[in-house]
Amino acid sequence: MEPTLMNRTARAFADQMAARRSVRHFSAEPVPLDVVEEAVRAAATAPSGANLQPWRFVMITDAERKRQLREAAEAEEIEFYTRRASAEWLNAVAPMGTDWQKPFLETAPVVIVVFEVHQGPQTPRPYYVKESVGIAIGMLITALHLSGLATLTHTPSPMRFLNEICERPAEERACVVMPVGYPAEGVTVPDLTRKPLSEVMVRR
Repeated sequence: MEPTLMNRTARAFADQMAARRSVRHFSAEPVPLDVVEEAVRAAATAPSGANLQPWRFVMITDAERKRQLREAAEAEEIEFYTRRASAEWLNAVAPMGTDWQKPFLETAPVVIVVFEVHQGPQTPRPYYVKESVGIAIGMLITALHLSGLATLTHTPSPMRFLNEICERPAEERACVVMPVGYPAEGVTVPDLTRKPLSEVMVRR
């Protein structure tokens, strides 16, 4: 590819991603499930340690299962926000308006729970699991954004309740919950700024 076209392509992609924002208020309007599936297919092409692909993407659309997920997540979040979270952390997230209430887990038409797959009866010992799954999650967020869908990365702690709700074996460990859909009408997002390139990149 010619260098000028390479630069134009890279700049356009960076501009598209700079427009991405996490959304906490979703419309209940259904989304094309085949679009979500293609985004997962893209995520599953991520590089992984020894190419063992130690990830599982559980796509939840059932209303009752989403209700159970919200109730269980909020139970953990109430405990976290009222007892375990430090004042420093609470101050850091205050501008984002986040608290223990997680209605998006029920409102969003799709919720994807991403699991790390560890060694089990049918799965080999993986390598660099967190790094591999982290890359895949980044690719999933990117694919969904470029498809016109909004997302949020939610990480309730602890997450063991997700194995039961998603009917997954013990060797699979949830690492992120992602509601997926269209933003609710009139939704706003915090006026956040991102560090300039000069602060995040070093040349040597």
